[in-house]
Amino acid sequence: MPRLILTAALGLLAALPAHAQPVSLVDRIVAVVNREVVTYSELRERRESTERQLRRQGTPLPEPALLEGQLLERLILEKAQLQLAQDNGIRVDEVQLDRSLERVAQSNNLALADFRRALERDGVNFERFREEVRAQIMLTRLREREVDERIEVNETEIDLYLEDSKGSAGRGGEFNFAHLLVRLPEQAAPERIEQARAKADKARAEALAGGDFARIAASYSDGADALQGGAMGWRAEDRLPELFSRALKALRPGAVSEVLRSPAGFHVLKLIDSRNAGGEAPVTQTRVRHILVRASEVVAEADARRKLADLRERLVIGKQDFAELARQHSEDGSASLGGSLEWVFPGDTVPEFERAMAELQPGEVSQPVKTAFGWHLIQVLERRSAGLTAERQRMQARQVLRERKADEAYQEWLRQLRDRAYVEIRLEQF
Repeated sequence: MPRLILTAALGLLAALPAHAQPVSLVDRIVAVVNREVVTYSELRERRESTERQLRRQGTPLPEPALLEGQLLERLILEKAQLQLAQDNGIRVDEVQLDRSLERVAQSNNLALADFRRALERDGVNFERFREEVRAQIMLTRLREREVDERIEVNETEIDLYLEDSKGSAGRGGEFNFAHLLVRLPEQAAPERIEQARAKADKARAEALAGGDFARIAASYSDGADALQGGAMGWRAEDRLPELFSRALKALRPGAVSEVLRSPAGFHVLKLIDSRNAGGEAPVTQTRVRHILVRASEVVAEADARRKLADLRERLVIGKQDFAELARQHSEDGSASLGGSLEWVFPGDTVPEFERAMAELQPGEVSQPVKTAFGWHLIQVLERRSAGLTAERQRMQARQVLRERKADEAYQEWLRQLRDRAYVEIRLEQF
């Protein structure tokens, strides 16, 4: 999970769905999503936690009816995603969840027990927060599986990107901007398109009239960043969709774009600031080694994890040699090299491995880490900055193009998921 400050951690409670609860006799159903319902108590709880988050951020509150409608749509989409994750067997076990919570606590310079007390002082139930973190991890894994892993970049695209980069050397920039999306269903009827366009036009008009863009995004945007005021932070020009980069280059800081149309829907951008990228930055290489134990019909997942936990204890407490244990126990081809993967660049390893590796200090040994290959113990030996060879330039170009495609593909995937779901909205009945 990304590093979270305490306020962002608290914001998870506004950004994620409440888990299904029995519908009481006095509660009412405000929407049906496939095999589940959304109750008014869930919506009210989400609205209250969202209002707390917006106040912490200093964002003016949207009109209650607008906010409630936006949050209901988010609950619908989140429930549809979690149902798909569960149907596809995506699970988060207790060890992985505990490790994620420890990382959140550590990012706030707190022990987990102190972090729990800090949440409870703020009125947040820790067990519920724990389940919301589990849901966040499931949604991240679902995106990786359904979208990120399916993105393809061909050699011709890389050639064109590198050629274009040579022609624009030194002119690449970075933009700090905010974003608002009005999503459209696939094959939307003309009247539905006009409604979405009118909604985007209204949001833009409010922004041009001096309205607070963060409040406007929270009121109108269907984007995942809406409750953060649509803030996208600093983004490199070459990692943005061409539609966005072209519009942002035409703006001055503080200006608002025209309404932009993409397959996902209508967009409005506000440029906060821009800067030159300052040339090609060196990349960080990591010298790393690992021990891999594969689960199988003979070795259960729990046994593989337990074996690595025992090996880690021997490394940390018994001071045994990592390389020797790798030679004896690792089931990876690197075992004969003491588990060494030598120097790796960003993107060389699978996401779960890379995330765990990035959190380690030189000399530190990870807890058991699960990837598609099995269970790993990871040790970072050292890091260094390095320039890019021609081969690495192509690899980096592939990564940039993948990121650019992934954002657009994710929005399209969300739209298709929403279109496929059976949804019945009953909020307007009350």
